[in-house]
Amino acid sequence: MSVDLRIEGRAGRITLTRPEALNALSPAMSLAIERALMGWQDDPAVALVLIDAAGPRAFCAGGDVAQIHAEGVQGNFGFGRAFWRQEYRMNARIAAYPKPVVSLMHGFCMGGGVGLGCHASHRIVGGTTQMAMPECAIGLVPDVGGTRLLARAPGRLGAYLGTTGRRMGPGDAIFAGFADHYLPEADWPALVETLCSGALTLPVAEPPPATLPALRPEIDRHFASPDLPAILQSLKAGDTPFAADTLKTLERGSPLAIAATLEILRRLGPDPSLREALEMEFRFTFRAQGEADLLEGVRAAIIDKDRSPRWKHADAAALPQGLVDHLLAPLGEDRLTFEEEQ
Repeated sequence: MSVDLRIEGRAGRITLTRPEALNALSPAMSLAIERALMGWQDDPAVALVLIDAAGPRAFCAGGDVAQIHAEGVQGNFGFGRAFWRQEYRMNARIAAYPKPVVSLMHGFCMGGGVGLGCHASHRIVGGTTQMAMPECAIGLVPDVGGTRLLARAPGRLGAYLGTTGRRMGPGDAIFAGFADHYLPEADWPALVETLCSGALTLPVAEPPPATLPALRPEIDRHFASPDLPAILQSLKAGDTPFAADTLKTLERGSPLAIAATLEILRRLGPDPSLREALEMEFRFTFRAQGEADLLEGVRAAIIDKDRSPRWKHADAAALPQGLVDHLLAPLGEDRLTFEEEQ
C-alpha cells in the first residue's frame, strides 16, 4: 500500500513510504489515508495529525498517472474517475478536519502532493522543497484543490503558476500561499517528537528569499487577461528573459488544458471554497481521458518520454471556446459529491 498509518504518542501519523516512485499517490494510498483520518477524527487519544514522507527526494511528486494512462488507453475511464473522486474527497476531509493537521513537505511536492499537504492547517516547508502544479504539461488542469490555492494567490500569480507549472522553493511557496512556515529540515526530527507529545509548538525560521515578488509586475501585466491568445501575444511583445522563457513554457503545454485552467480561475473568482474548486476541477478531469489531452500528455512525458505530444488543438488562437465550456459543463448525476464525508 506504501503508506504507514499509526498512532505515535498523541499524533496520528501518515507517512508515505514509496520513495522509489517519489511517493506518488496511488488509489489505495489515498483511500487508506482517508479511512485513517475518519478513524482518528473522534479518537480522544489523537490530538493532531502529522503527514510526512520517507526518502530524501520527495514528499509526494503527484498522483500515479501512469496507472490512469494504462487503464485509459484500454477505454477504462472509470478507473481514473473513481480515483479522482475519492482523492478529492480526501483533500476536502483534510481541509475540514476538526483537529490540527501538520504537513512536512520536503523535496518534490507536486500535483497530488499539493492536495495532500497544502490543505493542512499547518503547512511546513524546508530547504529542499520544490512545489508546483505542472498538470498543463500533461494535458490536465491543476486539480486536488490546487485551483483554490491558485485563485487566492496574489495578483495574477495563480494564473502564471497554474499554466506554466513553475516550481516554487520554500520562500515562493509561502509567498504564493501554498505553505505557512519554513523550518530547516535538520530541525524536523525534533519537531516530530514535540508534535507526537501532543504539543502544537512550531518553531520556525526565516525562509530563503522569495523570487516571485520581484516578478509580480511582469506577471500581472502579461497575465492580466484570462484569454490564452492575449497572454501569448503579450509575452511575444515582451523583451525580457522572463517573457521569452514563459512563452516557451506555455507553447509546450496543452493549449486546451491551459485555456481551461484560465477559465476555471476566472469562474472561481478570488476566494472560492475548496469544495467549489474541487467540483469545478472534477468536471474537467472526468472528461480528460476521452475528450482532452491527458492520455497523450502522459504518453509523451512519462510512458514513451519522447517529449513530443500531439495535442488535439495545437493552435491556441484557433481553440474553440465552446470546447472549453463543454469540458467545464456541469456533470449532472456524475457530479462530484462529498456525501461520504457526512
